[in-house]
Amino acid sequence: MNVRSSLSLLLLMTLPLVCCSAATGAPSQSTLADQAAIELTVYNSNIALVKDTRQVTLPAGEGELRFMDVASSINPVTVSARSLNFPNDFSILDQNYEYDLISESRLLDKYVGKKLKILRWDETLTKREEVEATLLSNNDGQIYQIGSEIYLGYPGTKVVPTIPENLISKPTLTWLFTNKSTKAHQLEVSYLTGNISWKADYVATLSGDDKSLGLSGWVTIDNQSGAMYKDARLKLVAGDVNRVQDNFREKSMMPTESMAMNGAAAQQFEEKAFFEYHIYDLQRRTTIKDRQTKQISLLEASGVDAKKEFLVSGDANYYFYAMPGQKQKQDVNVFIEFRNSQANHVGMPLPQGTVRMYKKDTDGSLQFIGEDNIRHTPKDEVVRLKIGKAFDVVAERVQMDYKHISSNMHESEWEVTIRNHKTSAIDVAILEPLYSDWKVLTSTHEYKKVDANTLRFDVPVGKDQEVVVRYRVQVKS
Repeated sequence: MNVRSSLSLLLLMTLPLVCCSAATGAPSQSTLADQAAIELTVYNSNIALVKDTRQVTLPAGEGELRFMDVASSINPVTVSARSLNFPNDFSILDQNYEYDLISESRLLDKYVGKKLKILRWDETLTKREEVEATLLSNNDGQIYQIGSEIYLGYPGTKVVPTIPENLISKPTLTWLFTNKSTKAHQLEVSYLTGNISWKADYVATLSGDDKSLGLSGWVTIDNQSGAMYKDARLKLVAGDVNRVQDNFREKSMMPTESMAMNGAAAQQFEEKAFFEYHIYDLQRRTTIKDRQTKQISLLEASGVDAKKEFLVSGDANYYFYAMPGQKQKQDVNVFIEFRNSQANHVGMPLPQGTVRMYKKDTDGSLQFIGEDNIRHTPKDEVVRLKIGKAFDVVAERVQMDYKHISSNMHESEWEVTIRNHKTSAIDVAILEPLYSDWKVLTSTHEYKKVDANTLRFDVPVGKDQEVVVRYRVQVKS
């Protein structure tokens, strides 16, 4: 018999002591077997609101109720309990949260300085040796005194006579209550728990001409809260909920990789505005097991108009120093954007998450081409995704002239060369950040003042062509 078997036997032996009737003065208890309904509202900030409704029969007068099978990451100060059917007959006088759970190590900790038995069997499992030992320490291994000798560890199965009262098998809320009803209460217990969160993941499939895409969204729920939620009504809240930093026991979430899911699915969530947030209400019940990552389809859209953009970005520091003759290669970044509107076949407020972009190659096989994060995006707003860097489009920058006109006045001339080695013509945007006061003196191409600090050129570049944009600018530092 190993240690786990011994513990199981001891637990079974102690259960009758817990399950005695209230008439003997023993506490009442409620487990998942009493559960009538469970509602789970998960926030994307590593917390969830749990509403656990159970049918519980209690003795009249004062008594103790052990409400078991709660999340081990519960925040005890957020617990609220009420009787739905007899609200005036039930009240709680005080509450304890018991989380000193039974484990081999914790059980041995309780027996430091006490005697226990160690059982050993021979290789044939026919001969048993029983040794009485005093446990001196359970820190970084056990130290025993057997007779007059000290042993650093000792092989065999450790047997303790009983389980201490202050060790329990599962996290438990313990209440001192008063009750007037002789009928069963529909007891609703709500609380906040940590270590459960959700995030959105999206799969976008770009068309062959890069002018449209299909979009599917999935929510990924990671439950490390220490409880299972069976047949739960599930709601997800998207938005930035302000929270006070707390000292209750909340572990950090472990990152998980989300899978790219394929195939169309009917919309399962009903989305509604709520305060300054959005709620996504799953239109069916679901079970979320402890230590489980679950994915549920959020949306499916096709024929979404999209736009591809090639973008070269400058640097505001370029304009205050002399850098003659130094050619600089620059990245040509590729962006895909689309409008999140009903007219564009989307229109659902999109929770923040990661969008992974795919496209079919010449063989018709779907390939991954890049990914980007999006913030919470309301309807009718533009989603803009940085996908990667262009391979066949080259950008070079060189300073052709520089003058330090005064202590705070700088004048410089620049050439930005774009070479297109692709098999089709493209448009390339050049964004130049310019701080403080500035003005363009000359330019070979039309430009646009995007805002107080940004100059933009939109440059068409033909197949296998080179285009040189040359401009002179004056800047005050």
